[in-house]
Amino acid sequence: MLNKTLYLPLCAMLCAAPAFSQPLPAGQQGAAPALAAPVPAEPVRSLELSTGAQSLSGGYGNWNDLTVRGAYGMSRHTFQAEASVQRRFNEDGAFIGLGDTYTFNDDWYGSLAVGAGDGAFYLPRYRADATLYRKFLPGRNLVGNIGIGYYKAPDGHSDRSLSLGAAYYFEAPWIVEGGVRLNSSNPGAVRTQQQFAALTYGRDKQDLVTARYAWGGEGYLAIGPSTQLVNFDSREASIAWRHWLNPRTGILVGANRYSNPLYRRTGVNVGIFHNF
Repeated sequence: MLNKTLYLPLCAMLCAAPAFSQPLPAGQQGAAPALAAPVPAEPVRSLELSTGAQSLSGGYGNWNDLTVRGAYGMSRHTFQAEASVQRRFNEDGAFIGLGDTYTFNDDWYGSLAVGAGDGAFYLPRYRADATLYRKFLPGRNLVGNIGIGYYKAPDGHSDRSLSLGAAYYFEAPWIVEGGVRLNSSNPGAVRTQQQFAALTYGRDKQDLVTARYAWGGEGYLAIGPSTQLVNFDSREASIAWRHWLNPRTGILVGANRYSNPLYRRTGVNVGIFHNF
């Protein structure tokens, strides 16, 4: 049986997207918010180091990144931090994010995250995301969420989003997740919708494998300091594996493929994590 006290959002934890406060604009690498599992009875204290490489078609240059993430739990709070250095579209950039997950009671918890880039055109000038979670059913194995987000880009465009989603934890080692994100981008009042579905198989402290598929519209995508792709469709598929070497330490491996009207992006990421 899969341990339902996992803290980290499963899709974010296993796939390439950050677990909170994602540095990419709407629609890139899992912009639909990943769904959080029920928070644990014991505080989480963890550290993760990962690196990734992406190959792009159309002459847009290869991507790479190095990211460190940490979580520290105390009482009703679990604080998170993330720092990343990246190279995308032939320009270097850096991102930092901070977050907090707060447990209100046995049925309700919420998260708040903020983040900022260093001015690279493909990172946010700043962003903020807030999500409220509710557990349902007698076993509390259905977790629904509603979230809002704001993203301000260096080129001046902004995104406002509303997300809805749910995750169901089966008695067998399966988790099914799904969600939809409604986004409004300005200038131009560009309205788009993205959705995703994910399936996780495995057991905590052993192996977890997640397959994820996302599709829908994007408002703005910066591909240069003064060049944007506006109001278009994209798709992304990913698979990721998290394997424990011992009760505290493990490795993660993932692969993804993303496509839009201008280019295809294919990549892998690897990392190591440790729980204290």
